[in-house]
Amino acid sequence: MERALHELLESLGLAPNGEPQPLSGGDIAEVAWLDTRQGPVVVKRDSHERIEAEADGLHALHQAGTRLIVPEVLGTVDGWMVMEALESDTGSTHSAITLGEGLRELHAVTGDTHGWARDNFCGLTPQSNTPIANGRAFQRERRLVPMAHACQEKGLMDTALRERIEAVADALERWLPDTRASLVHGDLWSGNVLQTRRGPAIIDPAIYRHYPEVDLAMLTLFGSPGEAFFEAYWNGRRPDDWPRRQALFQLYPLLNHLLLFGGTYRSGVERCVALLEG
Repeated sequence: MERALHELLESLGLAPNGEPQPLSGGDIAEVAWLDTRQGPVVVKRDSHERIEAEADGLHALHQAGTRLIVPEVLGTVDGWMVMEALESDTGSTHSAITLGEGLRELHAVTGDTHGWARDNFCGLTPQSNTPIANGRAFQRERRLVPMAHACQEKGLMDTALRERIEAVADALERWLPDTRASLVHGDLWSGNVLQTRRGPAIIDPAIYRHYPEVDLAMLTLFGSPGEAFFEAYWNGRRPDDWPRRQALFQLYPLLNHLLLFGGTYRSGVERCVALLEG
């Protein structure tokens, strides 16, 4: 066990029983289960910047006080994080309802500006969160336009597609209303939702304040949480333009996937752009 982790555990009053055991799902960071005499914990190793940004996000989600389970951060040091261990369980209709209700509660935590007090990461991609009062401007200037330029610079899209994305971003004022900014998880794909014995849990945030559809669009990008989730989340107030909002807020994560993983995701980007142009 590395000295920095050993010293962190010691400062937290935790005495390890053996070595950390790797957990699945750690594509970017190293994640492991560690038994201690005081009970199990999860330890995570990544760059100092990503660990501190994630810890900040987990603290904010925890402080939101929703019915969703958020693992408590016990401590961080030198690219290590020690957090509460969550016992996994199978999902159910009830857990889908709780996820929907809990996410609605999270999105009810709002602020006057879109963004966050610090930058963080969406996967390996640095994510600028410098606040802007207007949500359309934030989506354009902090999300779509920079990501489209990054993809073109890497040779993953041509000028024509980049200009179409910029035109979509420039047209947001024509149809997307400006609203107070909701607290969002920021990277809420299905792999960042865990079923635990205490209920659904959310992990690995890329937190900021923006339109709540950020999280809904991500949840539906590679599947669907099911009708029970949506009934619980919308609570009879589903917006008429949800399909258009879904396409808009799937565009940024698809651009990020294109940047990180290559041309397989270009067709998804083009699909969203075409829907938004219609």
